[in-house]
Amino acid sequence: MDALSASTPPAQAQVRCCIAGGGPAGMVLGLLLARAGVPVVVLEKHLDFLRDFRGDTVHPSTLEILHELGLLDAFLQRPHDRVEELRATFEGQSFPVADFTHLPSHSKFLVLMPQWEFLDFMCDEARRYPGFELWTDAEAVGLLQDKGRVNGVKVRRGRRAGQPQDVELHASLVVASDGRHSALRDAAALPHISYGAPIDVLWMRIPKEKGDPASTAGHIAGGHFLVTLNRGDYWQCAFVIPKGGHDALQARGIDAFHAEIAKIAPFFAQRLPQALPDWNAVKLLEVTVDRLESWSCKGMLCIGDAAHAMSPVGGVGINLAVQDAVAAANLLAPMLAGTATDKQIDDTLPQLQRRREWPVRVTQAAQRMVQDRVLMPVLGGKVTNAAGHVPWPLRMLSRWPMLRRLPARAVGLGVRPEHVAPPPASL
Repeated sequence: MDALSASTPPAQAQVRCCIAGGGPAGMVLGLLLARAGVPVVVLEKHLDFLRDFRGDTVHPSTLEILHELGLLDAFLQRPHDRVEELRATFEGQSFPVADFTHLPSHSKFLVLMPQWEFLDFMCDEARRYPGFELWTDAEAVGLLQDKGRVNGVKVRRGRRAGQPQDVELHASLVVASDGRHSALRDAAALPHISYGAPIDVLWMRIPKEKGDPASTAGHIAGGHFLVTLNRGDYWQCAFVIPKGGHDALQARGIDAFHAEIAKIAPFFAQRLPQALPDWNAVKLLEVTVDRLESWSCKGMLCIGDAAHAMSPVGGVGINLAVQDAVAAANLLAPMLAGTATDKQIDDTLPQLQRRREWPVRVTQAAQRMVQDRVLMPVLGGKVTNAAGHVPWPLRMLSRWPMLRRLPARAVGLGVRPEHVAPPPASL
């Protein structure tokens, strides 16, 4: 993908809505607002979207939104892997877990697509509307305020290009979608509830070879858990470790790490020394689960990971963030496209949290249950075939195909999926 381009902004600028964070939530919200005729600027702190080891599972709930926008067919022209079934491998034996082919949606599958492809697609579509701007190499580093109300952001532009310039971007509404380490939610001093997490995840890339299993799967063996995501010519792999266990793992050496992976996925054994020559090829994701007590303050709204950091369990983070963006656009686009006052906007912001907080609470509770009751027993060596039997959930899912629709529904559509409201008739 070519580097993104944007004109150099002036020292001060004014826009109806500023979205800090060019991730899935920010790009989807930017597209939907521009589609409704709202002048909007999205800030992306990097020069482009090309960063690996980001969530790349696009679930049927998100594909349904693309269908409602008339973009699904074009989206599926991008490189992707289509997954109709999820499987788990327990001590070398494969079991079906989730069957998406019966979902009540247009797309009865999930898509594995590098996140930069998703973001690049959304950006291309958003640029069809004259009110949309994307500023790259533009990091929101602070808030502008007037009489106790947020009225814009301080932007550091050009730092990665070696030509830093500070810009003030004034806006009727600032949306923070800048991730779990959101600078804007910290600047606004919004309190949050942290649930922590008992796990961390190591991400790595391993080349794919002829004869490898065909499908994306989770692998349980010898007190370890490994997820392998099929990306066409390579596997994106997630190796789950106990929280804080990274240093101890490194101390045992990279060769010992190769041996642990080979026990779980023997088909990787011969290629590991070349694929993972040192620890620089292994990226640590420190897992956290938290949620803001209030998703907004006067002049500012938080969505996606900035409002609620999710566990990687189920790969639902991107899709929950997109649902936030759709709900926010449905709520706010008519106001921002019209003549709503600052007070009217501020009075409306809490409605987004009231609509989206329940799905977040339910999803986080389910993730925490899986972490505590599935992943930690696996990592503690309590889930093995030493007793001569397979865990009962895998046996039930294998025996009764109807049951596979339940995890497919929970992962694929989630809790209270959102739908795109039509744009104003004048557009």
